[in-house]
Amino acid sequence: MNLFVFDIETVPDVASGRLLYGLDDLDDRNVAQAMFHKRAEESGGSEFLRHHLQRIVAISVVLRTPDKFKVWSLGDSDSPEGELLQRFFDGIDRFTPTLVSWNGSGFDLPVIHYRSLLHGVVAPRYWNTGDDDKSFRWNNYLNRFHERHTDLMDVLAGYQPRAAVRLDQVATMLGFPGKMGMDGSKVWDNFLAGDIEGIRNYCETDVLNTYLVFQRFQLIRGQLDHKAYTAVCEQVREGLRKEGKPHLDEFLQNWKSG
Repeated sequence: MNLFVFDIETVPDVASGRLLYGLDDLDDRNVAQAMFHKRAEESGGSEFLRHHLQRIVAISVVLRTPDKFKVWSLGDSDSPEGELLQRFFDGIDRFTPTLVSWNGSGFDLPVIHYRSLLHGVVAPRYWNTGDDDKSFRWNNYLNRFHERHTDLMDVLAGYQPRAAVRLDQVATMLGFPGKMGMDGSKVWDNFLAGDIEGIRNYCETDVLNTYLVFQRFQLIRGQLDHKAYTAVCEQVREGLRKEGKPHLDEFLQNWKSG
């Protein structure tokens, strides 16, 4: 089985904010502040922007095939959003993987859908529901209860929003590193400061946490025995050691057990 665990990081889409709210005379920071204010008025307090106004600045993935484990961020730090999206869907076209996410159904994929619509990103394999491949009629990426996409947060919560928890807390509880110095609330400030590489590194640690929690899930549902689970964890450790990148070394140092 090819496995494609993914996570995105986003910032306010200030270009669309200018169009929608007539804010041509403001700089990016102030456009975003106006967008946050309008969203808080609309929602009764939350400044968290709607999905279509989230601009993707990083997509990080773990790819595991029968003979490979790799974690990386798609494109380069200066790659435009449309390129990041096309690379994401090109991977699906190439590997037809099982997608795994944490809250991907509620956030990541809807954002990806809207942003793909904006950029005209073509992704026939992803959108296939059986017209071109009959196997996709009964198991595709879009149906909530199919396994081509497993939203771990949704599944573990029994599809009950009140039971949903944060990835950071579950990962930390299991002995994995969880958050390390950055969280989603800091991404916009880091973006304004030009630290795209820091955002990409943070996204990679998040996707590693998701991958490891998924492997624990595979253990409890009998897809892995304890020996195979231990081997999977060692494969991750060995892969990160070979990368020799500071943020991945820090991830290893904070990995307590599991």
